[in-house]
This record gives sequence, C-alpha cells and structure tokens, in this order.
Amino acid sequence: MPDNRDDALVVFTPSGKRGRFPVGTPLLKCARNLGVDIDTVCGGRGLCGRCQVTIGEGEFAKHAIESRKDHVSDWSGVEARYQSKKGMKSGRRLSCQARLMADAVIDVPAESQVHKQVVRKRAEVRNIELDPAIRLHYVEVQQPDMHNPTGDLERLLKALETQWGLTDLTADLRVLQGLQQALRASDWKVTAAVHRGQVLTTIWPGFRDKAYGLAIDIGSTTIAAHLCDLATGEVLASNGVMNPQIRFGEDLMSRVSYIMMNPGGDSEMTETVRDGINRLVQEICGEVGLTPQDVLNATFVGNPIMHHLLLGIDPSELGGAPFALTFNSGITLWAEQLGIDLAPDARVYVLPCIAGHVGADTAGVILSEQPHLRDETTLVVDVGTNAEIVLGNRQRLLACSSPTGPAFEGAQISGGQRAAPGAIERVRIDPETLTPRFKVIGCDLWSDEPGFAEEIRKIGVTGICGSGIIETLAEMFLAGLILSDGTVNGRKAAVSTRVFMEGRTFSYLLHEPANPEEPRIVITQNDIRAIQLAKAALFAGIRLLMERLGVERVDRIQLAGAFGSHIDVKYAMILGMIPDCDLDKVSSAGNAAGTGARIALLNQKARDEIERVVKLVEKVETAVEPAFQAHFVEAMAIPHKSLSYPSLAQVIDLPKPQIIDPSPSDGAQPRRRRRRAS
Repeated sequence: MPDNRDDALVVFTPSGKRGRFPVGTPLLKCARNLGVDIDTVCGGRGLCGRCQVTIGEGEFAKHAIESRKDHVSDWSGVEARYQSKKGMKSGRRLSCQARLMADAVIDVPAESQVHKQVVRKRAEVRNIELDPAIRLHYVEVQQPDMHNPTGDLERLLKALETQWGLTDLTADLRVLQGLQQALRASDWKVTAAVHRGQVLTTIWPGFRDKAYGLAIDIGSTTIAAHLCDLATGEVLASNGVMNPQIRFGEDLMSRVSYIMMNPGGDSEMTETVRDGINRLVQEICGEVGLTPQDVLNATFVGNPIMHHLLLGIDPSELGGAPFALTFNSGITLWAEQLGIDLAPDARVYVLPCIAGHVGADTAGVILSEQPHLRDETTLVVDVGTNAEIVLGNRQRLLACSSPTGPAFEGAQISGGQRAAPGAIERVRIDPETLTPRFKVIGCDLWSDEPGFAEEIRKIGVTGICGSGIIETLAEMFLAGLILSDGTVNGRKAAVSTRVFMEGRTFSYLLHEPANPEEPRIVITQNDIRAIQLAKAALFAGIRLLMERLGVERVDRIQLAGAFGSHIDVKYAMILGMIPDCDLDKVSSAGNAAGTGARIALLNQKARDEIERVVKLVEKVETAVEPAFQAHFVEAMAIPHKSLSYPSLAQVIDLPKPQIIDPSPSDGAQPRRRRRRAS
C-alpha cells in the first residue's frame, strides 16, 4: 500500500511531465497544472469519458519511481456508472475521478489527448494533429437571485472563465436569443461551443460531447465534401455532386464570359453554387443520420473564380490581365452570410487564394502535401479543367495555373465521358497485332478474360474516361500507332483493320460492340490533338516554373485531383504530361485540395500556417510569360520534342525516331514527310 505522506510524485507519459501534488488531488487536475495534453468536454464530471488514463505498474528506473494501481484512489461510483453505460478498456481510469494517493506513472493514451494524431491512410502525407477550431465546454452556471442581478450571459461567461479558463469571449445576437431558454431547460447546466477560444457560437441545454464539421472543395466540375467528427477527426461520410454552374460553361473563362454578357449573371451563379452545396450538405448529413443544423464549422477551397462566386463577388476582373483578385487572404464568416444551411451560428473558413489563377484549392494542396517543408525539389500538379502547379522546397516555392481545358476529364473526346460505370479506364495494346484489351469502371475483368461480356451486360461499354484516354494514347505511341508529332501512323492500316481512314486522317478502333445499338469507341486524330493541347499546356507551365527555379530535374512528383488520382503515372510520363523522374518518386496525392480543407477543419493552427505560407509563394502568370508559347510548342510532341526521359527509358522501351516514307507501297495515302522527335 502507498506510504502515508502529504504529497506524491506523478509522472505523465508519453510527455514525461512530472510534479508533486497533495495526496487526494484528481489526476486530471495534476495534468492540467503540468500542461499535460488530456482531453475533456465535461470539465471533470465523469460524463464525457475522454480523459481516460492507464496507471503504470512496476519499477520505472528512468523516472526513479515505483508505480502501482493502488497508488491512486479506488474505483468510484461515477466511473462505475460510466463503465456500465459506455464501457472502458480494461485497466483504464477516468482521470477526473481517480485521485493521486502515492507516487505514480500515468500513461495518457493517444485517444485521450487533446491534440491527438488522426492517422491518414496515405503514408506519404503527414498525419493531422487534431486541434479543431470548435471546442465544446460543459459548465454549471450560477442561478440568478435578487441579490445578484447579473445577466445570464455574464454569469455564463463567468462560469466558462472559472471552470475552463476562457476569457474575453463574445457572443452573437442569435446565441443570446436562445440563451435563457437553454439555461432554464437544463437546470443551469449547458454545453457551450466556442470558436477558436474567442466566440460563443452555440449553447445546448445539458451535456453534449459531439460536434461536426464539413470540408468542401468547390471544383469547376464537381463539388466534394467530407463530413467529420471534430472530436475524433473521423471522416463520417464523403460525397460529391456535379457543380450545377456547369450549365453556364464547362470551363472557367466561359463562365466569366457569361457574367460579362449577362447582367446579374454573377448573382445567378452564386445562387446556383450555394444551392448545389446545400443539397450536398443535406445528402451527406442524411447518410449518417444527422441534419445540416448539427454542423458547427466548415472550410472551403476552390479556384479563384469559384472562390469569388461562393462569396458573392463578381469575378469579372479575373477574366483578363492583370487578373486581379478582390482579396487573397483567408476569411472567417457566419455560414448564414453565405446562404449555407448549417447550424444557426456555424462558422465558415475560406482558405486564402494565391494569385489571379491560383486559388484556395492550391493553398489546400500546399497544406496537404507540404512541399515547403521538404528538402527535395517537389512538383505538385493538381490536374483538372485548369491545372494548378506548385514547385519548390523549403527554400523557395513557386506556383502557377495552366489552361489545360476539360479534355483530361473526357470532354472534347469523341467517345469521352466522365468516370462512371461503363467507361473504359485501363487499356493495353498488343504491339504486334495492335489488338486492344481494356477494363471498364464497374467490372474487375479485362475485356479478353472469360466472363467479361456477361459481367458488363447491364452497364455496357459506354465510352472512355480521362485515365482511359491517357493509357490508350500512350499504348498507341508504344505500339507505333502514333508518331511523336501525334499523327496516327497510317502505315499500320496494313497490319490491322482497326486502323482506318476517316476523311484525310486515320483513326483507331478501340471497341466494336456486339450490339449495334451500343457505341463504337474510336480514337480519332482530333481526340489525340485535344489531349496534346491539354498536356502541352500542362507541361509548359511546369517548364516555366522549373526555369524560374533554375532546375532541370525534379526529385519528386505528386499528382493531385480526381483525375490525377486515377491515371497511371507511367503513362502520364510516356505522353509527356510530366517531366522525367524516377517512377518510384512519382505518386498520386488523391484529392489534395480537399485534404487541405480537411486539415484546416481539424487543425486551427493549420489555418494560420497556410495564411503565412501563401504570402511566401512566388506567383508566375503563364498568360503573360513570353516563354510559355515556346515551351507549349515543344511539349506538343510525344513525350517532348527536345527533352530526354532517361529515367523513363530505364523501365520502358520508348520508340526510336523515324522518318515516314512519303510514297508508301502498302496502299496507305501519301502523307507529308514528318520527323519523329526523340
């Protein structure tokens, strides 16, 4: 049994913080006095169960201490009640109830820490330290009486200061309008939601330990949202919808043109995107049995035009040089100000923009992928209708946007479609027979495997999506079906009837359906040109940044965005979408912009960090750079007119340069003499 003495030594692990306290002091109070990271919502009343700890047993030579389970007080009635209702792991104690009786080593498990780490699935990205902007605080408020006529708000603020150490709080009128009812409905015991330790945003009667937030990425094509538990960091649901603004134009500039040509068009687009967001919020909350009114905090990212339209700002100035933003810092607002249907006093944070064509989505990418914290020269490319490009390391960071257009997403392609069941997403072509095989979304079998026809009978083969067209063109290039200048090689018509003439150019038949009512999937010369134009614009932007940074090679490449997540990086390099790099150092970053929004949602310090970092980013405007056109022309070749790909050549046999005979004897139409570039 512990010695009978007036004070005892306690050591908390893993922090290593230690100190002496009077015998009988609650472990939670010891932890607070030492600055130990232990979570709690109920303020030590044994209601929330977040302050669980484990009592160390044995001799701890490192700490010169002997610790035993009986060096803390016996199991309490409050702990027994919590155990019966919610359960606790064996050996755990509630630190608000267990009292220090003798020297002890107390372990604080990760799930009991305020700033716990939310482990990300992708190992190459750092974990998220959980420190949400919204925190819940359960308090017991002194009741009013005739001798103490202080207002209810003032007594609530006094309770928050006394019980939680929160000072100088403010409250919005909407909080005050429901304050008295909340206090009296729960015998003066309420839970207060506080934003960044400054603003009271919600008051609930009684005890509440759950708060929810949304991270939303507004893309020009899609809107994606992640619903998170702010206490654990867990993503409860994720969903996305088409951006309803697409009816005003598929690309950003066409939407700006619509605004310029139609008075009030900006307000129309703002209302449209907000309606789309509200429908998405309603749907994603419904998936887990919540309502939008349960959401207390939200973060938003988006390109500059989406950013301005969300905020109800006319983006017309972004339609032409000098591409001036209305403002580029982050902003915190009430959700109601944006017409977003969340909790009545929900707060919204919109990440900062970087430049006229480099928006809050790129800020989210930087926050997610952290290139500014790496020694390696890292290239991050968020591939979409506009490609946002970030290049640099801890010494220097540059960013630009490049107008790739919608071709990578299946638009402007004869058989193109968005990624959906039935779309061809993987392609291989036999270099000898030129026979293709492919996989479609919604089926695990390749087209040449037994059972494929039966598997896809319901969904069919409906078209080809972005990743499919990239693989098809790269495979055609490797098989000699496409020359370096992007021309379909008509000589291959002698090898396979899949190569056939259409007008003055040749095409390649990828899929001939058994059912004549289903579409034929053909790769035309115009399809190839559309992809060439998109990839040349992307690569020209990359080369501009490399030139500005003074590097000829990059150490690491990360492809972000929905499209970047699904393409095979090897095929992207074969086509020349990205520069040469060790393929082991090229990876997908997933929806990095959305991940950045989620980091900002779950860690309030990340908001301050990205505000600081974006001010250091050097912005390059491709539209006014004379070298852009020269880089663009060179990048039209596959993979590139003048740059070599030595790392790629180690794993792929790239076709050698060749000259096409202008007078073929195989029956193909004579063609202009062309030189294959290496």
